[in-house]
Amino acid sequence: MSTLRDLAEEHTNLRPADIDHLHRVAGDWQLLSDLSFADLLLWVPVDNDETFLCVAQVRPTTAPTAYQDDQVGRIVGGPEIAHLTIAYSQGRIWREGDPVWYGDVPARHEAIPVRLRRGEGESEVIAVVGRDTNLSTARTPSQLELNYLTTADDLAQMVADGTFPPPRHPGETTSAPRVGDGLIRLDASGKVTYASPNAQSAYRRLGFSAHLVGEDLAALNRRLATDPLEGTDVANGMLAALRGEAPPRRELDARGATMLTRALPLMPAGVPIGALVLVRDITEVRRRDRALITKDATIREIHHRVKNNLQTVAALLRLQARRVGIPAAKVALEESVRRVASIALVHETLSMSSDEAVEFDGIVDRVASAATEVAATEVAVRMRREGTFGVLPAEIATSLVMVLNELLLNAVEHGFPPPAEGEPATGGAEVVLSAHRFRKQLHVTVADNGRGLPEQFDADSSGRLGLQIVRALATGELRGTIELRNRAGGGTEAVLIVPLAARAR
Repeated sequence: MSTLRDLAEEHTNLRPADIDHLHRVAGDWQLLSDLSFADLLLWVPVDNDETFLCVAQVRPTTAPTAYQDDQVGRIVGGPEIAHLTIAYSQGRIWREGDPVWYGDVPARHEAIPVRLRRGEGESEVIAVVGRDTNLSTARTPSQLELNYLTTADDLAQMVADGTFPPPRHPGETTSAPRVGDGLIRLDASGKVTYASPNAQSAYRRLGFSAHLVGEDLAALNRRLATDPLEGTDVANGMLAALRGEAPPRRELDARGATMLTRALPLMPAGVPIGALVLVRDITEVRRRDRALITKDATIREIHHRVKNNLQTVAALLRLQARRVGIPAAKVALEESVRRVASIALVHETLSMSSDEAVEFDGIVDRVASAATEVAATEVAVRMRREGTFGVLPAEIATSLVMVLNELLLNAVEHGFPPPAEGEPATGGAEVVLSAHRFRKQLHVTVADNGRGLPEQFDADSSGRLGLQIVRALATGELRGTIELRNRAGGGTEAVLIVPLAARAR
């Protein structure tokens, strides 16, 4: 099924700003749907306004739906769109029709024009919201339902005026609070005229046991808040809503409980009549968040300590290498220093990350730079990377950095013959590290333009410790494959393929 933007761009002449406004409407209209006890369908005109196309739909969580089937993508015309045409052309809410039937479900049609304000006093109706109510369960409404419907009518008028939905604050989602979490209605002075049972319960957990109706909600929030500054922020947000502004969501902590609040201005026909406050008790959510934050901090501290311990081990091995008089032992210790240091790089990155994944490009660049600096060779080798590794889980990164450390060192130290005595070192020696992802696999190649592999070379039977480490890690820890071969144009290349999908599962 195509998205709202796809459908609008394919079938209409709406401008990008118009489509963005429709996205904002669809992002916030669950609130209107729940308050209305009705399905909402977003209709845009096509074919010179003779037909309308449904580009979005939302069902209420507070009542049965009027449509069992998805209506998105449906095009209607003729008498069926009379109410949409009136709302679109006249720019007013249409409520005059008789009930209609969808199969065996009776429904009431309403049409709300969606107006976009373009600035400098200009505005235009760009779409219509159909509000269709399932009448099969109609009954005498309760006080809660009457307040819901009254508030829904105010918000519907604001959609028609172009003042709802309000601008979204950066980084803010539209998922909470919802209507069923807790609803409070304020009059123009900020006094509570209605509070749903869930809203009353949320405030009871904050320590307020009396009834909310008649209370000055901003002043009450100041009194209840454990942190006076936090209480002032929440109160100021509600006062801003009374002035017609749309403040960001705020949290209020009191007596060990946490409540999320969202204040919306009520301004039908441009006249401020009060505010709608949605509240949600998020005490358990915040408790779990704090536990996760503590866990993440502990994991990062562990990685930091592991990195420090590995660096200490590398320093001790380096000191030992300086004291050893046997050349072979000295070389072995220096290689061990490099291997330990490469693992420490991964833990250093993880100690600064918020999850068990690392941006691997920075790590491998440091390893490649170190390989050219410490390699025992008389030839100046240029190191270059092509492609990107991206973000890798720690379990892959730790083994992969060791494999690449060995391959890069082998390419630099053994790929290029030393210049003959009395001859200057020739330039052009290069090692290229390339990486790309293909079909949930990571393909890595380490290629040089050196002398190539010796005749009768067999990687599986090689006695070199570095190649044994590469083969063991590539086929074991990484569950991949490794192949060393001569390049067609000269030189050697090592091709490593690491599966990523299995690790993700």
